[in-house]
Amino acid sequence: MVEEGSTLLRRMEISVAEAEKRTGKNTVNMQEIFTVYLIETRPIDAITEGHNPAPDSLWRRYSEFEILRNYLLVTYPFIVVPPLPEKRAEFVWHKLSADNMDPDFVERRRVGLENFLLRVASHSVLSNDKILYHFLTEEHRWKEVVYETGFQAKADSRIKALSATFRVKNPDKRFTEMKHYSDELQSLTSQLLRVRARVADRLYGVYKVHGNYGRVFSEWSALEKEMGDGLQSAGHHMDAYAASVDDILEEEEHYADQLKEYLFYAEALRAVCRKHELTQYELETASSDLISKKQQREELATGMVRTFSFKGMTNKLFGQETPEQREAKLSLLEEQIVQGEETNAVSGDDELWGTVPLGTIILTRQGIRPNILGSRSVRNHKIETCKKRETTWPAGG
Repeated sequence: MVEEGSTLLRRMEISVAEAEKRTGKNTVNMQEIFTVYLIETRPIDAITEGHNPAPDSLWRRYSEFEILRNYLLVTYPFIVVPPLPEKRAEFVWHKLSADNMDPDFVERRRVGLENFLLRVASHSVLSNDKILYHFLTEEHRWKEVVYETGFQAKADSRIKALSATFRVKNPDKRFTEMKHYSDELQSLTSQLLRVRARVADRLYGVYKVHGNYGRVFSEWSALEKEMGDGLQSAGHHMDAYAASVDDILEEEEHYADQLKEYLFYAEALRAVCRKHELTQYELETASSDLISKKQQREELATGMVRTFSFKGMTNKLFGQETPEQREAKLSLLEEQIVQGEETNAVSGDDELWGTVPLGTIILTRQGIRPNILGSRSVRNHKIETCKKRETTWPAGG
């Protein structure tokens, strides 16, 4: 029995232990190479009791993680579902490979997929979903189980969501502010990542030019008798300076990955806002339709048409309806009004949308600079980089 408020992460240890390349046939029966990830789970109770059982394990492809997240997005539209790591490398500079089979990229994605599972498993609502548990424990029947939920048919089209954006009459101020914030965050973060990639390219080029100088000095030293040792030493230090850029930019890549997480979370937040807009638009449409139906019922009951309408014109041209026809229409309208009131009651229930963590989002907005751009680790990294540059030259003097 699962305790209320308990999360899966308190009951199960979860990790994505390793990645492996495999070869198989795709849906069109063509050979393809893909990467699978080993998910290991172990019950917390066994660990706390002093036992160390072998973990249960299964392999999942990235596409299966995508199916899981899409299911969670459709089933829990009022929750900011944690994002997945990028499917293909974005904001790359020329030394980084854009190949999704690159070992460094696969390793970063493995870490990102593990973070995704840990975040979902620590959420009070998402972690208790049966489909998530099947994903972690059943290797072969999981896809059939998730497709049986029919979540794909419930997914909203982008055109429908875009239409709601422009046609909603009374948008919720909270969600409007969140949407503007997420749009701005996504735009600025993507610009920052693009600029960082260009700077990394230029910095890499500047450092590697010193490698050419190193070769020149080394060859020059062979031609000089008096200055030979000094030129040889200068060449070695030029080579050392050129090689140091690899470690510097590799360290920076960790901070770029954190910025990408903000970028993906901004998109997750936008998805919640878009769904709320669509729900609000459907509610307004249903309310308008309900008012129209009630007016039609009143007109049928009294026989008086308040405003000019096509129905009034036809009555004048072809005569009034018979009492039987009027009773049938009244009965149909009564049923439609009852259904409309039920729809409005369900659509207008704001309890679920109230669970969107506005306070957490605001804290995130206020904390982005100190957490990443102004963090102590970033400052220390820049200081260490400058010290390395400084110590290179006196040593070659």
